[in-house]
Amino acid sequence: MSNDVARDPGVRSVERAVTILDLLAAGGWRSGAEIARELDVHRSTALRLLGTLERHALVERDPRSAKYRLGQRLPQLASVVTGESDLRSLARPVCEALAGALGETVTLDVLVAGEIVPIEQATASTSVVSVNWLGRRTPVHCTASGKVILAFGPPAIRERLLARPLERSTSHTITGRAELEAQLSDALKDGFARTYEELEVGLDALAAPVFAASGEVVAALDVSGPSHRLRAEGRPELVRLTLDAAADLSRRLGFRGSRVVLTAG
Repeated sequence: MSNDVARDPGVRSVERAVTILDLLAAGGWRSGAEIARELDVHRSTALRLLGTLERHALVERDPRSAKYRLGQRLPQLASVVTGESDLRSLARPVCEALAGALGETVTLDVLVAGEIVPIEQATASTSVVSVNWLGRRTPVHCTASGKVILAFGPPAIRERLLARPLERSTSHTITGRAELEAQLSDALKDGFARTYEELEVGLDALAAPVFAASGEVVAALDVSGPSHRLRAEGRPELVRLTLDAAADLSRRLGFRGSRVVLTAG
């Protein structure tokens, strides 16, 4: 660490706050005086740091003993990381099997801050085109995953995202809300959504929803590839295998609801 960083009071406060969390992670309750001694700071400094952490629910204070322990927000923050890690771990073999069966690129996509973000990807060894989608943010309205997540997600989220301008990515992008909502209704009925060169010219995609044990849609399993391959005659397995894979992953996540019955394709 450079001397400039070491002298920065903001950085020093953050380091002390992290040290407090480490100390409390050892278990039990600790007083402000004990924390001050461990940090080698004045008690008022320790209490000021503890007060800030308490306001953010990172620590909690017993009003009777005036001692502190880790707060309830930490498990919530940890569950986000653990949940995504578990989701990726469970999805990896499903994505690899689907990519191998179809010979196309398969991604597991989630909704983050109003955009679609792939967090897992598998590409068949026979695939001619290999694109790294991991971490790449794309609009919800012109991606198959986005349409599926909007269709099966909470109405409030759908309303908020559809109220934004639907920007055009290609000449095939749907920018009319009524037309897009009609597609979402079809996706809800059929159990999957498709895009035809709406994000990139020459690229088609198909996606199906992935559900958590609670029944909430948490991701979408997406198959993408060159338009001429995904629209080729004699590929009815595209929809069937994608739906089966998404249902398999949902079961691995503890979902026990019934899958939408396929009526088209």
